[in-house]
Amino acid sequence: MDRREIKKNIYWMGAIDWDRRLFDSLIPLPDGTSYNAYLIEGGEQTALLDTVDPPMTEQLLEQLATVSKLDYIISHHAEQDHSGTIPAVLERFPQAKVVTTPKAKPILIDALGIAEDVFLTVNDGETLSLGDKTLKFIHTPWVHWPETMVTYLEEDRILFSCDFYGSHIATTDLYVRDRGRVYEAAKRYFAEIMMPFRHIIKRNIEKLSAYDIQMIAPSHGQIYDDPSLILDAYQDWVSGPPQNVVVLPYVSMHGSTAQMVDHFASALVDRGVRVELFNLAVTDIGKLAMALVDAATIVVGAPTVLAGPHPLAAYATFLANALRPKAKFVSIIGSYAWGGMTVETLAGMISNLKVEVLEPILCKGVPSQTDLEALEQLAATIAQKHAENGFV
Repeated sequence: MDRREIKKNIYWMGAIDWDRRLFDSLIPLPDGTSYNAYLIEGGEQTALLDTVDPPMTEQLLEQLATVSKLDYIISHHAEQDHSGTIPAVLERFPQAKVVTTPKAKPILIDALGIAEDVFLTVNDGETLSLGDKTLKFIHTPWVHWPETMVTYLEEDRILFSCDFYGSHIATTDLYVRDRGRVYEAAKRYFAEIMMPFRHIIKRNIEKLSAYDIQMIAPSHGQIYDDPSLILDAYQDWVSGPPQNVVVLPYVSMHGSTAQMVDHFASALVDRGVRVELFNLAVTDIGKLAMALVDAATIVVGAPTVLAGPHPLAAYATFLANALRPKAKFVSIIGSYAWGGMTVETLAGMISNLKVEVLEPILCKGVPSQTDLEALEQLAATIAQKHAENGFV
């Protein structure tokens, strides 16, 4: 695809990856993704903001074929889907300087073998003039690595946000047009990548609030020509209270845990609590991550295998602990045949979560009437705690 003009002398470059379905051998990409780079031609100098994932190198170089000179390559983030093509661009434009944060410089040297004298490091708030266009570099650590920054183009009031405010979607749309689709993709992206750092991201959001941002150009997904969509969404995801939602990831081998989950979910719904149910044997783990953004309570349904929790239940618990959602309550339900350490093992895996642990319920074999009544009491406890905290 050819480069596309955003504003006068400002261009989208990059590649649309229609076929990619997994990121970092971990994160599902049901809608593919894009790798966005941006070219800014100033009155005196020219800058390329980020590059593309290495398999897409030729596409970027073709787009740069008509560029006579390149003075700067701005590297917002050292991860290779943004920085991996820098060496190839430098080979084409050996006079260019790589502009990045002091923390990013050694990472780029280690990962890409770039010579040290090629770099120009910039401090937080430092500016770089291209003649009639001024780039202001704003450090945004832990969005989502420690070395990250964004660039604010002062004259055009565009924020080039790299991973911040991104979404994984492959589409020919240059700007956000299907707001519902983009909102869902951005929420998935936030849940899988940004949520563990939401307290630090909150400070970065506050930092950026001082700027008049008329457009946001991320490095994945479409450009926001109406930034309020993503700015309001992040404000809610980062700082808003949990909702009256129980996320219930579970797995069942012989049906006992499934019976417990069905009864428990029904008891919650009867008490006015919304339930997001995920059968871990078949679920899209990204959908589970998205549900965790809003949930007030997480309940893991786990049968016992070899004296411990089923591996899929353990993985879901590990994931929740790693993502650090804003949930306030956690519990465990499940079944066993002869004994085990399911509760103790899972409880030991949630050290990152600032939650109240509600009394777990494990049954021996098929759930008895007493077990079902205990599940109803747990549902009543959760509904009461949600109401007391004003979760709606």
